Amino acid sequence: MSDFVVAIPARHDASRLPGKPLRLLAGEPLVLHVARRALAAGAREVWVAADDARIAAALDGAGVRVAMTARGHASGTDRLAECARIAGWADDTVVVNLQGDEPFAPAAGIRAVAALLRDSGAEMATLATPVEDVEALFDPNTVKLVQAASGDALYFSRAPLPWPRDAFQHDRGRLPDGGHWLRHIGIYGYRAGFLKRFAQMPPGRLERIESLEQLRALEAGFRIAVARTPEPFPPGVDTPEDLARAEARLAGGHG
Repeated sequence: MSDFVVAIPARHDASRLPGKPLRLLAGEPLVLHVARRALAAGAREVWVAADDARIAAALDGAGVRVAMTARGHASGTDRLAECARIAGWADDTVVVNLQGDEPFAPAAGIRAVAALLRDSGAEMATLATPVEDVEALFDPNTVKLVQAASGDALYFSRAPLPWPRDAFQHDRGRLPDGGHWLRHIGIYGYRAGFLKRFAQMPPGRLERIESLEQLRALEAGFRIAVARTPEPFPPGVDTPEDLARAEARLAGGHG
């Protein structure tokens, strides 16, 4: 499937890693690594929604297009909605939202989100992978996903959901048997028309409580289709420590 576009939100002044899109990874800007991942997925177009001319300059000659968006957007989704208007995408265009801090995003995963959106008929699509250890289950920075039998998302939470009552009464130091826990991977697919509509919706109550934007769609009654990622998504880059780990990963030949 190649009839999709990838849009990458790139905000210069990230709170935990200022100047993040331009931070060097193996001697090249982080945003350039992410753009290459999107290109490798075979998208019809790859756009970076930037808020700083230095980001556009860093992507010169990379084969992607840059939309200069406003600095004041509250979220990456809002930034991509402006990008959709600048790009002039038709409402039925399949858009994959690839976060600007994912330098190791697998091409197969990007394609999988686009295909899932098309095949499911849902308003949104995303990916998940099994939680592998109890530390991740209890980590509020690891977003958990509860999935219905239909494949759609029931809920996203920073809390350890679902809660294994009987097992955790006796031992909370390990994951119980059964493999019921999913970690959300923050990549999304939607049609351009829904992207613009979603950005215009007011934040929901659950979104405000959990600080998880995707809950806005669920609380409003929209479907989010979920599939297991076909390949692992290595951790993204959100802090200086993450950047150092990414550098070590590339140095070890795990690009």
